[in-house]
Parts: sequence; structure tokens; C-alpha cells
Amino acid sequence: MMHRAKIASLAVSALVLAVPSLALAQAAPPSSGTKNAINGINSYPGPEFVKYAKEREPQDRRIDLFISDWQGSLPRFEHGSLVLRDILVRGDNFAPSQKSAVLRAANFFAYGRLAPGASTTASKLDGQQEVYYLLGGQGEIAAGGDTAKLHKDIAVLMPAGLEFVMKSTGDEPLTMYVINEPTPPGFQPKEKMLVKDEELARVRTPAGGDPYIVGGASGHWAHVVRELFSPADGLATEQSVITVAINPLTMGEPHPHKAGQEEVWAAIDGTSLILMGTELRIQKPGMAYMLPPDSATIHSNINYGDTPVKFLYFARFPEGDNWTHAVVPAHQ
Repeated sequence: MMHRAKIASLAVSALVLAVPSLALAQAAPPSSGTKNAINGINSYPGPEFVKYAKEREPQDRRIDLFISDWQGSLPRFEHGSLVLRDILVRGDNFAPSQKSAVLRAANFFAYGRLAPGASTTASKLDGQQEVYYLLGGQGEIAAGGDTAKLHKDIAVLMPAGLEFVMKSTGDEPLTMYVINEPTPPGFQPKEKMLVKDEELARVRTPAGGDPYIVGGASGHWAHVVRELFSPADGLATEQSVITVAINPLTMGEPHPHKAGQEEVWAAIDGTSLILMGTELRIQKPGMAYMLPPDSATIHSNINYGDTPVKFLYFARFPEGDNWTHAVVPAHQ
């Protein structure tokens, strides 16, 4: 009861902070910095530039269609022995026909498990590419004459048409998040897989002098961003794959997304709160969500605990948004 009371108290405090941003921005407020996907497009320069939204239906439970957990899906096999449990799948990001069917850009987002000592069959991705973000275990992946070690926080971009094999070499299962994206007509995939260590990835800096960004964060008040993959690295449909950390007792700026923005937040480490619309949900590792891009529903990630929380984030943005980020060398 004490734990639940603590969460409720912190949630109320977070909502008090968020009240100005539960509203729609007035027309054309001044920019707080260079526009990009993190700061400027859907950030408010300050509370004076927002107003209360019109009355909306209370307790809109449809948001639960946009939140899912791999433990709620049946297992399936990919590449021989890689067991996948879907978290989010292809569907309609305005009015999903069933829970988790919200993706339009990506094919699916899943939790993967390769048993100790197991190997995948030699496989090629046809008309699709995959990103593997390692959550635990030990292993290796080989493709195109290159071999890389796999362990927690290693990310791999496997291009279409390249034969590869993944092995689990430790005593524990090799576990991972899997992003599967289609390759559009005319797309030219990279000839080599790309491997990056998240701990060595570039830390994004704020786009401008926003007074509401906490020290060390990149934008939206408290987001600490490390860059993994962009189209320059070989992404075909997605436009950004990053990790986002949020330090204890801080939160992201509540904000909406406009049509054409597909943004997924998957918990890696720690338990946090999702603020979506007017409601709160608890998010634990293995869970992911997408915000309805209706330009009205707001969202934020709130760290009510005493240790940092971390997310895997991937997104595609509306046409014309400045979503690019710097390309950094891969870790082999």
C-alpha cells in the first residue's frame, strides 16, 4: 500500500507539472532552438504559449490499444531457432482494430530469444531489414565475412540480402528487441552489417538554449539521447533508432505528435510511468507503446524512482521534419 501511495503522490506531482502542456499550443510560438525531432517541432518554448484544450471525453481507455507487452503474444520462429514474441505489429495508428496493431512504417517490433548454445540457420532478409538491440546473454553474429560479439546494449543493423548467422554462446539465453522494417522500391541496402555499442554511441546535445532542459539532457526537458542508426547508416523506412535515458525523479515534456509520426518507446531498464492523454500507465521492461499521432493526445515518460530508466526508441517522422543526426563510426 505504501508503494502504491508513493506512485500516486508522484503521479499527481507529475500531472501538476504537465498541466500547461495538456493543452494545445497557440499559433506559431517563437522557436526555442533549431528545429529537429527532439526539440522545436512539438516543444513549447514556455507555459505562456499554451492554453487549455477544449473539453474531451474523460478516461479514454482506447490508449490501452497502443500499449503492449511481449508476454501477451504467442511465440513464433524466425531464422530457424530465434523465438519471437510480438509487441507491436502492423495496423492503424489512429484506430487500431486490435491491441498492438498500430504500426504503419515498421512491419513489427518484437522480443527475441535464442536459447543457450543455439544458432540460427543461415538466412537472408528479402524486402526487409532488421535491427537487433541486445538485452542480455552472450553470443556472436557473422555476416559478409565479419563477426561481432553480442552482449547487452549492442545494436546490429542487418541489411537486406546479406546472409547471416547468430549464435548464443553463454549459459543464459541471448535476448533482444527486434525492429523489422520494409525496404521500399529502389532502396539500395548496405553491403555490410553495422554493429554499435550503445555505451560508445554519440550523446546528443540540446538543439537550443531551452531553459527547461535539465543538465546533461538533449531535449524534451529530461531526455538523455544516444544515437544508434539513421538513414545514413542504412535504415530503409525508419528514420531514427536511439536510446533515451531519463534520470531519477525527472520526466519528459508532455507533447503531442502530428499525423505521419510513428514513434515507439520500449522499456530496456527500470520501471516508469507513461502519461498518455489524461491517464497514467506503468511501463516495465518488455513493454512498448506508440502515441496516437492525432496532434491532440499528449505523452510523457516519468521516472518516479531513484535509479535511471532507459528506453529503445525508433521513429519515422512527418514529411519535411528535420530528423537527421550525425553518423558515427561503428563498433566492431
